[in-house]
Amino acid sequence: MKKHLQQLLITNDISVVKELLRYQPYDIAKEMKYISNEDQVKLIKYLPVEKGAKVFSYLTPEERYRIFVALSADKAKLIITKQPIDDLVDIVLAIHPHQAEKLMDILSTEAQQKIKALMVFPPETAGSLMTSDYIAARENWLVKETLLHIRKIGAGVESISYIYALDSYGRLNGIVSIRELLLEEDDKPLSAIMTPDVISVHVESDQQDAVQQLTNYDLSAIPVTTLDDRMVGIITFDDAMDVFEEAATEDIHKLGGSTPLDQPYLETSIWHIYRKRIGWLLLLFIAEAYTGTVLRHYEETLEHVIALAFFIPLLIGTGGNSGTQVVTTLVRSLALNELKFTDIFRVMKKEVLAGTLLGLTLGVAALIRAYTLGVGTQIAQVVAITGLCIVIWSSIVASVLPMILVKLKLDPAVVSGPFITTLVDGTGLILYFTIAKMLLDI
Repeated sequence: MKKHLQQLLITNDISVVKELLRYQPYDIAKEMKYISNEDQVKLIKYLPVEKGAKVFSYLTPEERYRIFVALSADKAKLIITKQPIDDLVDIVLAIHPHQAEKLMDILSTEAQQKIKALMVFPPETAGSLMTSDYIAARENWLVKETLLHIRKIGAGVESISYIYALDSYGRLNGIVSIRELLLEEDDKPLSAIMTPDVISVHVESDQQDAVQQLTNYDLSAIPVTTLDDRMVGIITFDDAMDVFEEAATEDIHKLGGSTPLDQPYLETSIWHIYRKRIGWLLLLFIAEAYTGTVLRHYEETLEHVIALAFFIPLLIGTGGNSGTQVVTTLVRSLALNELKFTDIFRVMKKEVLAGTLLGLTLGVAALIRAYTLGVGTQIAQVVAITGLCIVIWSSIVASVLPMILVKLKLDPAVVSGPFITTLVDGTGLILYFTIAKMLLDI
C-alpha cells in the first residue's frame, strides 16, 4: 500500500486510487500517520466519500479537524456528516470553541442537538461515551412495521445489532436482536418476542463499569438509561474497546513508574515526556536514598566480612523482581474485578505459599552461586537463607499494598515495579545483615 500511496501523492495519477480502495480504511489511516498534513488532505480529496469517511473515522480528533478545515466546503460537509455522532462529539471537545462553532454550522439542526445533548455529561461517565444513534421501536409494533422502520432510518445509524422496545414514555421495556427479528413472523408484535430483562447502565455510571457490563454479558452494544429507565443512548463495542485500550495503557505506564502520556508517543514532545517522568523519578530517588542509610548503619558488619557486599545486588534484585511479578498479577486481577478487599488474607496466603516455593528454589540457586565464588560455607548459608526470606517478604508486601490501596479508593497501579523494588531494597538489606550478624556472630 505504501508504494501506491506514494505514487498517488507524487504523480497525482487518479487511476492509482483504484488500487488503494482494495485496502481496509484502518490500514490507510495508519499509513497516513507518516505523511504530512498537506498530503493527508490530498489523499482524502482523492478517495470516494464513503471510503474517505471511514478512513477519517480512524484518525485522532485533532488530525480530523486539521484535514477538515483544509478540504473544500462541499467535500468537508460530505465527510463530516457521515461521521458517527459520538465521534463528532470527540472532535468538538478536542478543538477550540471558535473552531467548534464553524464545524457545528455545517451540520444539520438534528445533529447539532444530538451533539449538544451528549456534551453535557461529565467525562469518564457512561453518558459521555454513548451515542444517540440507535434504533428504537414501540413495543406494540409488529415485526413487519419494525423492519420497515429499520430500512427507513438504518442508513444513518452506527450500530443495528439490537432493536430497543420502548413504551409511549420512552422507557426501555425490552430488547430484540436483529437475528430474532428476521426469523420471526411478520405479524408478531415486538412485545411477544422481546427480552424484558434488559442489561443496561445508568447515564452517570463510570465508563469502565459500563464497559465491564458490556463485556461481562458478551453484548455488542449496551443501552444507557436515566434513573426512570428512559433510554438516552447506547455504548457500542468499538467504543468500549477504546476505553479498555486507554485503561490498559494507563496501567502499563503506571506500572513502569511514570505518569501516563495523554497522546500517542511519536506526537509527544521531549519536554512533555520529561515532565511526565521526572516527578516519579525524583520521588523514587528520595525513597531509594534510605538504602544508603541502611548500608551506612551496617558499615561495621561489612568491614568484618567484606564478602557480604558481593551479594547485595543479587539479593535486592531478586526481591524486587519477585515483588513486581506479584504486583503485576494482582493489579490486573483487580482491574478485572476478580478480587476485592475481603480477599486480602486469601491472596496473602496464596502468595506466601508461592513465595516460599520460589524462595526455596532461588535460595538453592544463591547457595550454588556463593559456593562458586569461594566465599565459604557460612556466608553461602547466609546468602541462601536471605534469598528465601527476601522472596517471602516481598511477596507479602506486594500482595497487601494493592489491596489496601483499593480499600482507600486509590489506583493500585501506582504500586508499580519501581516502588516495590525501592521498598524491598532497604528492608531486604536489613534482613540480609540481620541474618549475617546472627549466623556469623559478628
